[in-house]
Amino acid sequence: MSLDAVPLVPGYGGSSLPDLPRSLMAALGVGDGNLLGLEPARSVCLFLVDGLGAELLAAHPETAPFLSGATKRVLTAGFPATTVTSLCSLGTGLPPGEHGMLGLMLAVPGAGHLFNCLRWTLPDKQVMDPLTWQPAETVYQSAAAAGVTCSYVAPAMFEGTGLTEAVYRGVRYLGADTVDQRVEAAAAALAEPRAHVTVYYGDLDAMGHLTGWGTPEWLDQLAIVDRLAERLAAALPPGGALYVTADHGMVNARDKIEADQTPDLCAGVAMLGGEARARHVYAEPGAAHAVLEAWRETLAGRAWVVSRQEAVDAGWFGPKVKAEWIERIGDVVAVPYTDLAIVNTAHKLEAAFTGYHGSMTTAEQLIPLLEVSSR
Repeated sequence: MSLDAVPLVPGYGGSSLPDLPRSLMAALGVGDGNLLGLEPARSVCLFLVDGLGAELLAAHPETAPFLSGATKRVLTAGFPATTVTSLCSLGTGLPPGEHGMLGLMLAVPGAGHLFNCLRWTLPDKQVMDPLTWQPAETVYQSAAAAGVTCSYVAPAMFEGTGLTEAVYRGVRYLGADTVDQRVEAAAAALAEPRAHVTVYYGDLDAMGHLTGWGTPEWLDQLAIVDRLAERLAAALPPGGALYVTADHGMVNARDKIEADQTPDLCAGVAMLGGEARARHVYAEPGAAHAVLEAWRETLAGRAWVVSRQEAVDAGWFGPKVKAEWIERIGDVVAVPYTDLAIVNTAHKLEAAFTGYHGSMTTAEQLIPLLEVSSR
């Protein structure tokens, strides 16, 4: 990628992931927010494949023939291109600046510590109320009030977690660990009138992190995803539609910098949040400008490094950021555009990954929207 690369700022309100949930509900006759112009349907199944970037899928049509033959369009994930942000965009139909899930690890304003929005953990066994951290009504709550039965099919271990409660309020959770169990649960839920069923699959992303995308192990997972999509399509009732999308794409990191071990990246830094491809850097009092300059100089030619206000003004998080969420954003936001990962050695597993995501490159931002219909 060229050193003067331009970030792919998500097209919020046009063809972005936050535009999808209200469009799906409108296809079922709920509301008028059909920004994507989806066709009316009696029931909808959304197959959400963690980590299935549009460019990644396009690179391996032979491994995913069913998905490669489906009706295609492309969406942008939103910034950062990471699971917690995208799941909340899907759950609320809002861009990140409005729902507040602005990254993986965020500062709790005024508390002096970080909050892990994926694992839903705080230091010293503190507890975060999901409704406090993410108070917006979900599309599932409004749909349920309109008579749509919303179900979520995913591994049982995620039921009742803080993240699930924050982004999936209003769904009926159907725990299903194996592929067969997910197909069976989805088929039963789709048989109900005006059904909206989301099926989540996370193993493709997990394998990408561990081995990198495009590896034999990753391709094995892609083949499973393709077959699962085909089986979900076969389970559609008359008048039903299957949509397949993702939360983000991925890049393989061939360059890493240990931010917590690099003096120029440590000076004046109080907390290092976000993740390797979308860092929120929280400065000590009075040090924000110096931290910004040091990070810009150190990462020149490898990352976009901007101030909090510059990121907000550029629309990275959406057309607006609610005032109460502003301080969740780092004083400095560092976003690699080469194959760089800005790691924190305190998080040993993540620092050892091969595949990463979060940035505004096309490989991370562009996600597929595939349609298969029984109409």
